[in-house]
Amino acid sequence: MKAIIIGAGEVGFHIAKRLASENKDVVVIDRNPAVLQRILDHMDVQVLEGSGCSPLVLGEAGISTADMLLAVTDSDEINLMACTFANMLAPGLTKLARIRNDEYTAYGEQLSREIGIGLIINPEVEVVRTIEHMLRAPGAVDISDLAGGRIKIAGTWITHDNPLVGLRLMELRKKAGEMPLIVAAIIRNDEVIVPAGSDEIREGDLVYFVCEDSQLQPVFAFLGNRPTKKSSVLIVGGGNIGLRLARALEKKPIHVKLLDKDPERCAVLASELSRTVVLVGDGTDQDALLEENIGAMDVVVTMTGNEEINILASLLAKKLGTAMAITRLNKIAYMPLVRAIGLEHIVSPRLSAVNSIFKHVRKGGVLSAVAIKDGAEALEALAGPDSSLVGKALKDLSFPKGVLVLCIMRADSVLIPAGNDVIESGDRLFILSLTESIAVVERMLSRGREKG
Repeated sequence: MKAIIIGAGEVGFHIAKRLASENKDVVVIDRNPAVLQRILDHMDVQVLEGSGCSPLVLGEAGISTADMLLAVTDSDEINLMACTFANMLAPGLTKLARIRNDEYTAYGEQLSREIGIGLIINPEVEVVRTIEHMLRAPGAVDISDLAGGRIKIAGTWITHDNPLVGLRLMELRKKAGEMPLIVAAIIRNDEVIVPAGSDEIREGDLVYFVCEDSQLQPVFAFLGNRPTKKSSVLIVGGGNIGLRLARALEKKPIHVKLLDKDPERCAVLASELSRTVVLVGDGTDQDALLEENIGAMDVVVTMTGNEEINILASLLAKKLGTAMAITRLNKIAYMPLVRAIGLEHIVSPRLSAVNSIFKHVRKGGVLSAVAIKDGAEALEALAGPDSSLVGKALKDLSFPKGVLVLCIMRADSVLIPAGNDVIESGDRLFILSLTESIAVVERMLSRGREKG
């Protein structure tokens, strides 16, 4: 597969890195030579200095032989123009665009019809959805949807007082009984472990599990995270995401306050929101937070465009007694550092954009994909009638090392698989794969039955 990426910022960098790790043919276009040099310093891809809107530059990048164009700059207009010229030069090319302005996304059908954009990614929408998931399952530090939301994959930290510390996974399954719980991966010292029955849960592990949406809270309770009702939320930062989040929370039985330093922006926010209390103030001002009785708030969400302010505001809120702080970060590399100082609930619009795009990059009947750190993905794939997997028992599949079938959705039932289970046509397979094995899994999923 050949992919052309317009924009070498955080989103473009991480997409290129993941595609390059799978030996895909990648070309990255950007006007800034410094960010292109960063790309070259970290991965083996082709870079091209110039505008992604230029038909000459697109032609030089090999647009006529590309399979996919990913327009992911910080400018909606550049992304739209890049897709427009790409459509003129290569009409059959798959095109994905990162678009944040609602005035543009409202015309999604027309953009698809007129300039062939196959998918519009709005990272702000994804961030708000992630925060809503976190409020529903406070123990989750990472949570994503598969099967249109029917299946959840979530990560939770194992603390020293967790009753599961020291248990091997085979013992965990016995203890869970009838609870449909599948451990998908264990992150230990930033390494992704594809779990086996003999693996032990340890203090400090980040454990990812898969379950049905209806079982999310019981599973969290079993894993040692007792859910508490979230009835009050303070949002720090009234930008686009802060406003979008407040609108979403107003539809729930939650008391919402929104704090922003700019009086003019607060006036706009007050006119746009109905139930939210809009306040003028600084999220890093201790006196202002004490005045709003911050310690009594269930959750503080720091959503300004400045990640240093978000980190300070979240730390201050936790120091003053807030039970849960959700912090917005832009630089993906900051995430492990921030978690080391006690901020566990992190959201990133840029990482959300990367994950949303990868749901649609995968081939071989893959319906969606969720990244687990940088080392693995959970894939949702359809076993079509001509798939070479159909009719085979799981124990007979020749998946490469680092691949695990997590569960199977058959009609309306979710099955925890055993080695003797046979894949049927129409099954949805949920597969964990280490990054280095994904290309092989894609080929296996797309390979038809051998003709006898």
